[in-house]
Amino acid sequence: MTERTVRQVADVTSIPSDAELARSLDGDFDSRHAEVNGIDLHYVIGGQGDPLFLLGGWPQTWWQFHKIMPTLARRHQVIAVDLRGMGSSGKPEAGYDKRTMAGDILALAHLLGHARVDIAGHDIGATVAYSFAANHPEAAGRIALLDVLHPEESWFKFSVLPRPGQFVAWWFAFNQLRGLPEKLLEGRSRHLVDAMLDLLVADPTAISDFDRAVYAQAYSTPEAIRASNGWYQAFAQDIEDEKGYGFLTPPILALTSPHTYEPARTTLARTAPDAKVVKVDGSGHFLAEEQPDAVAQHLTAFFTR
Repeated sequence: MTERTVRQVADVTSIPSDAELARSLDGDFDSRHAEVNGIDLHYVIGGQGDPLFLLGGWPQTWWQFHKIMPTLARRHQVIAVDLRGMGSSGKPEAGYDKRTMAGDILALAHLLGHARVDIAGHDIGATVAYSFAANHPEAAGRIALLDVLHPEESWFKFSVLPRPGQFVAWWFAFNQLRGLPEKLLEGRSRHLVDAMLDLLVADPTAISDFDRAVYAQAYSTPEAIRASNGWYQAFAQDIEDEKGYGFLTPPILALTSPHTYEPARTTLARTAPDAKVVKVDGSGHFLAEEQPDAVAQHLTAFFTR
């Protein structure tokens, strides 16, 4: 199955397996599993060169990087990971604080024979990448954060009652609920996926019907919904952990949408003053899918030594 064939599916009745999706990409990618840190992690690996981990976010899977993986694989061994609770990885009852999840990535890196790795994380994956840099600087080469930083004290001030015309991240509160999201979303996750993507992209057509179906299937079961909500329910612990982090010492690149550029600059001036912050014009939140050429270019330049 080629990428062209996959992308042309119009009436999606069944989604290809991770193995089929991996084989559809240029770069000889392979879908694998590993038992690390007490959990089964699924990842897709391909390419040659220095190891580059890609960590995705909610409500998506490793597939969110499929547009940039072939380009990055020309210079790197690319490892796109389904985080704890995501996609085909294990969905335990606990361990969704970002310090623990960063430990998952460290353990996988060691299993693959890497003492030092580069990481690009988006959304929840960016919070894990940040935690990796803070907790395992000896193993962190270069770290790229896509459109999200680590939870910190100001996140407690997010409003759930917007003023007229004000944007509100309503899902931060919704995902704190225990038990109810599973009942509401089981078998109906496509509604959530469409709502989130359409809200946060500059151009909704940038993420195809097929891609949306891949993500909807990944979040269709009660276990998947519970696990992904666990990332948000751990934010209070993440914020407490962040208070003990000093300056980030690995080189940091932040790629942002126009909406998050200034907040990223302000925050990183405090935590990583040498960080480079780059605005990706024409993009909403889902940078790697909305502006894949620009994102691949920035990441290649940053990670190429």
